[in-house]
Amino acid sequence: MDEDVRKSVRANKELSRMATMSMPKKEAAAEPAAVAKAGQNRPVLGRFRLQVDRQTKATFASMDEAETAGKAIKKAHPIVQVSVYDAEQSAQTLLD
Repeated sequence: MDEDVRKSVRANKELSRMATMSMPKKEAAAEPAAVAKAGQNRPVLGRFRLQVDRQTKATFASMDEAETAGKAIKKAHPIVQVSVYDAEQSAQTLLD
């Protein structure tokens, strides 16, 4: 009986081994830098940044555009704090 148990244990060990296989090697891409993944690059920020409750919502090239958009937000939602941040001068202007 001991021999039957030993044979079954030995058979189970042989069955439980993982099979190995060799995979073919992948060819290197010709230009890996040319393929850009979506969402991997940071957005380009303009000089004037419209901030609502200290969170940047949009960027603008001119102060007038940023103030116009900010005043529209402030008119629609008077409770929030709306400001325009000038990245070059490191100055912040609150809109009333």
